[in-house]
Amino acid sequence: MQNKQFWAIIPAAGVGKRMLADRPKQYLKLQDKTVIEHTLDKLLNMQEVTGVVLSISDTDEYWPDLNYQSKKPLLVASGGQERSDSVLNALTLLNHQNSETENTWVLVHDAARPCVRGEDIQNLIRLASQKDDGGLLALPVRDTMKRAQHAKHDQPNNVNETVDRDGLWHALTPQMFKLDLLLNALTEAQKNKSSITDDASAMELMGYQPTLVEAHEDNIKITRAFDLQLAALFLKNQS
Repeated sequence: MQNKQFWAIIPAAGVGKRMLADRPKQYLKLQDKTVIEHTLDKLLNMQEVTGVVLSISDTDEYWPDLNYQSKKPLLVASGGQERSDSVLNALTLLNHQNSETENTWVLVHDAARPCVRGEDIQNLIRLASQKDDGGLLALPVRDTMKRAQHAKHDQPNNVNETVDRDGLWHALTPQMFKLDLLLNALTEAQKNKSSITDDASAMELMGYQPTLVEAHEDNIKITRAFDLQLAALFLKNQS
């Protein structure tokens, strides 16, 4: 890890419509804090993490009210229309403010994943920073996978085929890559109007093969209301 810096990038400009809540899911209460405060604490409390770049919407009315304090650098970038836009804005800001670009790695992490374990992040840093391909936390698929037929919105989904799960993984976050390489990959994807669903897919389009680092199953993404209850249970167990 000599001479390497590790910065966390947190895109947090989403509105979280599926939560059916009165505010974006990152600002919902989880135990005694908001979701995003738990996530920030997890990352900033890690010795390996130099600082965080947070991407939030320019119309975000909740972040200023938190008055979140950090002893490490906490930069705020403008959120974009899509998640990839928010990540790209954060990378651009960090690139402008950091003179050690070639030795800087970024860990892109979902704001709504407050239960990520420090030991998993340490494994990711250790295993994925050895080569330019980078890597991501992930989980092997254990359930039988079905592909549905394309149904109309008012019709039930029917099975079209069973998909071979051998070699399939669930992609989680953080996803970690060198700052300059991910910045270039996302810029190219945007220029080519390529369809990317996560940061690793942008790197894959550039010919890289990110390392899959198996994580714990409690690294859930809060998407629906019941996930808040699960996250509270997981955080309690971790402590």
